[in-house]
Amino acid sequence: MAVFQSFVGCLIVAFAVAVSPTCAELSPDFYAKVCPDALSAIRSVVQNAINREPRNGASLLRLHFHDCFVNGCDGSVLLDDTANFTGEKTAFPNFQSLRAFDVVDEIKTAVNKACRNNVVSCADILAVAARDSVAILGGSSYYYKVLLGRRDARNASRNDANTNLPPPFFNFTQLLSSFQAHGLNLKDLVALSGGHTIGLTRCIAFRARIYNDTNINPAFAASMQQHCPVTGGDNNTEPLDATPTRFDTVYFKSLLKSKGLLHSDQELFKGDGSESDKLVQFYSTHHLNFAKDFAASMIKMGNIKTLTGKQGEVRLNCRRVN
Repeated sequence: MAVFQSFVGCLIVAFAVAVSPTCAELSPDFYAKVCPDALSAIRSVVQNAINREPRNGASLLRLHFHDCFVNGCDGSVLLDDTANFTGEKTAFPNFQSLRAFDVVDEIKTAVNKACRNNVVSCADILAVAARDSVAILGGSSYYYKVLLGRRDARNASRNDANTNLPPPFFNFTQLLSSFQAHGLNLKDLVALSGGHTIGLTRCIAFRARIYNDTNINPAFAASMQQHCPVTGGDNNTEPLDATPTRFDTVYFKSLLKSKGLLHSDQELFKGDGSESDKLVQFYSTHHLNFAKDFAASMIKMGNIKTLTGKQGEVRLNCRRVN
């Protein structure tokens, strides 16, 4: 019940115009006085990065997800290894897979310049950059207010990343359990999985599906096999749906046709009339409802175990502790 009440408060913050209470010390206006140019500085760098390479949008969104699912939204995913800990970058779900760390560095430099001080946390940068990426690639329907005020962790854990991030071979039960362990529910699982409407994934992540799964469109599987051989080519990439640079509902339409590229994606739609099936069908034809639910789930995810107040720190360099 406490989690639900906190979530309702977060939604009031995010979507009400005249009301601006805080939620777990997070607020959409957190930087309004200390650095009114912070959000525009982040947006500018994200826009430029996407102009250079549209894939950066998906990479920034994924960084926020991978940050929040490992000990909360605390910027720990950005930390390089030190003598005291092995960070999350070399964990199995992240190694040679997570990208756009250089874009985060660019954002941090630009924000500190705009603020003339080190006041914006790396964790908040990830949350805002993820939202901006979605809005830039999807349009105004996918814009939502981000709750801000997170602080940065002083450590990271490769083991925790290996344990807490759901891999692409998970079945539906495993996926739902993983999300529920982080205070998220079925709707959150399906809505947030819709983030796979942008970006690419590596052959190593979908090889087993295109050669072994039976609930896959045969022509689609054959097409994917051309660039993902049985052995070798682990880092060859394919788009997660047919419009990888556009945030839309094509991902859900693909699942209806058994064209989900990852095993875990297709697990959301099995054609058995389940609640998950119904959500996939609904989102496939109702993009405004998907946009609304995606925003709500992103806000909910962004509030997982945040550090606030005097907890943690605001890193000067997102790759290392102060």
